[in-house]
Amino acid sequence: MSRDLSRFLNDVEPKQFRFEDDGDIPNHPRFPLVYYPDVIVEEDRNSALIVEAIFESNGWPDTWRNGVHPYPHYHSNAHEVLGCYSGTAKIRLGGASGVVQVISAGDVVVLPAGVGHENLGSSADFKVIGSYPAGQSPDMCRGGGRPSGVLESIAMVPMPSADPVFGDGRGLVPIWTGC
Repeated sequence: MSRDLSRFLNDVEPKQFRFEDDGDIPNHPRFPLVYYPDVIVEEDRNSALIVEAIFESNGWPDTWRNGVHPYPHYHSNAHEVLGCYSGTAKIRLGGASGVVQVISAGDVVVLPAGVGHENLGSSADFKVIGSYPAGQSPDMCRGGGRPSGVLESIAMVPMPSADPVFGDGRGLVPIWTGC
């Protein structure tokens, strides 16, 4: 990442969450979810452009702006990053047996392929920037059924070349390499 963009980031240690297959949401067999609380500096938290630039500079292009679906879902063929730039939301991560995490402006969540997520309630101004590693394009798998071959698909999704927040050498790359 360029030095110009690093000035928009707080130096935080990511939290990790591991989830088991709960029969409905498969989750990832090896990689933990990586959560960066309060990583975007306070005065820049409401800037979608800054979050987009950070992700894109680290090889997570084709960003989009929206919220999080209010039903359990996951992607079997892509990892996903969500950067909150406005408001707050209670997001269930990992399916019914996972955790509920309140995310707010300045937080970033990296979801490995297969990890379930759903919006349980949010402020009216809740917005995220989402993206996927270069070359990955997500499918949409909803809880309540499991497509044939989905576990194999999740296990085959390649690890990204860089962390969407800090780039090379930090964050999810060393975490996931050690799994």
